[in-house]
Amino acid sequence: MPELKIEREHTLGLAGARAVAERWREQAEQDWGMSCESEPGEAEDRMRFARSGVSGELTVTETRFDLQLKLGFLLGAYSGKIAQKINANLDELLGPASAAG
Repeated sequence: MPELKIEREHTLGLAGARAVAERWREQAEQDWGMSCESEPGEAEDRMRFARSGVSGELTVTETRFDLQLKLGFLLGAYSGKIAQKINANLDELLGPASAAG
């Protein structure tokens, strides 16, 4: 099963990151038909999401967003396009990722 791992650093703090994660959840449910379940914590929140052919988890801390996505066989062929779409979505929510060397 193909896996995507997308990591982003941010300077929003935990409260700001939670607000962005909530907007992401709304988009995932409305636009992509995901079923999402949040598990708030003291220092980090976890959000599990799934739909046919896709499952994953978003971990949110005061400095990072870590997204792990497992794609079913049919969607695995589109993993590059899916990663591109998720990165564009995170750019919209968090601002562009800084270039890694």
